[in-house]
Amino acid sequence: MRKLIKIALVALGIRAFLRWRKRRRAEQEPKAAAPQSPPDPADQLRQKLAESRAEDGAVEGETETRSLDVSVEERRAEVHAQGRTTVDEMTPSDGA
Repeated sequence: MRKLIKIALVALGIRAFLRWRKRRRAEQEPKAAAPQSPPDPADQLRQKLAESRAEDGAVEGETETRSLDVSVEERRAEVHAQGRTTVDEMTPSDGA
C-alpha cells in the first residue's frame, strides 16, 4: 500500500513540475519572439514599391495629364493602331 501512495505522489509531483515548466516557457516565448522575428518580406516589397513610385512620379504625372487631354475615342484608336503594328511585326512576311 505504501508503494502505491509513493508512486501516486511521485506522479503528481512530476505532473506539477511539467505544468510549471510549460507555463514558464509560455511566458518567455512572447518576450523572446518579438525582437528575434525577421522583417516581413511583404513589408519590404511594399516599401520598395513606394520608393520606385515616388521616383517615377514625374513621369506618371506627365502621362496622366496627357491621358486627361486625349478623349476616350482618340486613346482607343491609338491603342488599336499600336496593336496592329505589333501584330504586323510579329507575323512573318510571306514574300521572303
